[in-house]
Amino acid sequence: MSRKMRIGIFGVRRGANFVKLFAERDDTLVTAVCDSNPRELEKIQEHITKYNIQVFTDFDTFIDSGLFDAVMLVNYFYEHAPYAIRAMEKGIHVLSECTPACTLAECVALCRTVERTGCKYMLAENYPFMAHCVDMKRRYETGAFGRAVFCEGEYNHPVTPHDKNLLAPGRLHWRNWLPRTYYITHALAPILHITGNELKAVNCKSVFAPDNLRGTAAMVGDLASIILCEMKDGSLARVTGCSAWGGHGTRYRICGEKGNMQNFTHDPGKVYIQYDPWHTPEGQESNQVVEAKWFDDEAKNEALKNVGHGGGDWWVTEVFARYVLDDEKPFFDVYRSVSLSAAAIFAQRSSNNGGAEYLIPDFRNEDERKVWENDDLSPFPDENGHAGMPCCSHPDFRPTEEDYAQAEADWKESGMI
Repeated sequence: MSRKMRIGIFGVRRGANFVKLFAERDDTLVTAVCDSNPRELEKIQEHITKYNIQVFTDFDTFIDSGLFDAVMLVNYFYEHAPYAIRAMEKGIHVLSECTPACTLAECVALCRTVERTGCKYMLAENYPFMAHCVDMKRRYETGAFGRAVFCEGEYNHPVTPHDKNLLAPGRLHWRNWLPRTYYITHALAPILHITGNELKAVNCKSVFAPDNLRGTAAMVGDLASIILCEMKDGSLARVTGCSAWGGHGTRYRICGEKGNMQNFTHDPGKVYIQYDPWHTPEGQESNQVVEAKWFDDEAKNEALKNVGHGGGDWWVTEVFARYVLDDEKPFFDVYRSVSLSAAAIFAQRSSNNGGAEYLIPDFRNEDERKVWENDDLSPFPDENGHAGMPCCSHPDFRPTEEDYAQAEADWKESGMI
């Protein structure tokens, strides 16, 4: 390869894994990192020294350094769009680690910035690249299951109140205001990737169970949000956002006209397959369990098992490098990425409005997206604790003074405030 992609990484707590992955590729160089927290920078000092990486603590200086062609944003969840736009305005390609936008106005602005600057934008959603999801996509694309008619996706991540407090130090910390619907990508993105579908509409109902997070500063008393998605081809999918019922893990199910396949949380390395007897491909069994694989090469499979998020983090670096260097279009380009954000935003509005249906705009179409260009309603608070829309299905829910007292005790004990 005649050239390498130079990349900077903004935010090294989660970004530390990507520092190593990008630095060890043959076609990429990590030239700069930026984080305002010296403790996080100290944790990766070995990488900084080994790979001769420049360190910044201020984003403005970092983004003006001229040291990189692309930046990976691994900053706070609700701040990705503004930083992505600033980077692209300077001609820098963007890899966004999580949901790209928190308002519909940001969705519109991101698309317009990509089109105006010619920069590449990609969502670093890694769950579609876990072995069972890659395996199901490969099988689905053979046509053996027919067209998908119904799919399910679940992402479940319960934590103790103490751990929740350590993840969200401060009453105004974004995690305390994060609606269950907003962390939608791990549940929905694999289904879209496997089937190739695009979103048409969503509606949502949430399960209110405030006792689950007593002792925290969380403004969200919902345990789960159940989102029904209609696809453009007429199929349906039932997905969760980030749910918190008992048991941690993910599950995906693809039901087609001729059969279905799914993985189970307790056995993520396998795919369970069931064909209708009269649709079973010749030479196969109607019911079978197969080992999930990325490649036929077993050595490659073994290597990826040791990479973060079930191999998904390596795939993110691979797809992004091919996008920037070889112009190979990724599945989650800016338009598909912001459609995920829009699904999350509209699902929360649906939850707050009796399960009403909301249509997802076609963000490739200027007439459709123009309708939402000034919609800046957000569930995340300003410095005074005011938010533009409810983050919970019960808008009047608030932590008690006892909840706040316990949260603040945890923060002080951990040294986080």
